[in-house]
Amino acid sequence: PDGHRPHVVMIVGVNGTGKTTTVGKLARLMKDSGRAPMICAADTFRAAAVEQLEIWATRAGVDIIRAKTGSDPAAVVFDAITAGKTRGRDVVLVDTAGRLHTRVNLMTELDKIRRVAARGVEGAPHEVLLVLDATVGQNGLAQAREFMNVAGVTGIVLTKLDGTAKGGIAVAIAHDLKLPIRYVGVGEAIDDLIPFSADEYVDALFEEKW
Repeated sequence: PDGHRPHVVMIVGVNGTGKTTTVGKLARLMKDSGRAPMICAADTFRAAAVEQLEIWATRAGVDIIRAKTGSDPAAVVFDAITAGKTRGRDVVLVDTAGRLHTRVNLMTELDKIRRVAARGVEGAPHEVLLVLDATVGQNGLAQAREFMNVAGVTGIVLTKLDGTAKGGIAVAIAHDLKLPIRYVGVGEAIDDLIPFSADEYVDALFEEKW
């Protein structure tokens, strides 16, 4: 993306969807395509999430900005954007908390992150990607609507799509939510996140059906 740098991408979704893993894989995918990404660990209340993200950042070969457990997530995002500018990075990937059961707190937190990001760089966040687990079916649609209300979602990352048979959810999501599917996770390895191709997906779907 041209224009304002760094390009800030917020990654949202409930815990257990593969959100943190997706951030690491997305960093690798962007780096491999010639971008200069860095990761921001804004899920500050789950120490395990930050540790997992550090492992993925190392695997992807990118910098990570983190803070101590319990820090203000929005402040970490602002620091990451500042660091991104200083270090000449063109993308900041922000991992956020996914605690839907504390809905009001999470809404407040995501809203604050968005406002603070916009202070750090004009127009941020420039993308908000919602990570959905392809195996959860209709529940995934309900989750998606929650996050759309809160976070201004612009696109979907569909994980655990290693077989298209369970991927009817992709068609339902695209139709129901009127949101583009940007990437799909097709396995566990770091390079198993790929840009979504509707044509390839439909072809694979029909091959399995017939």
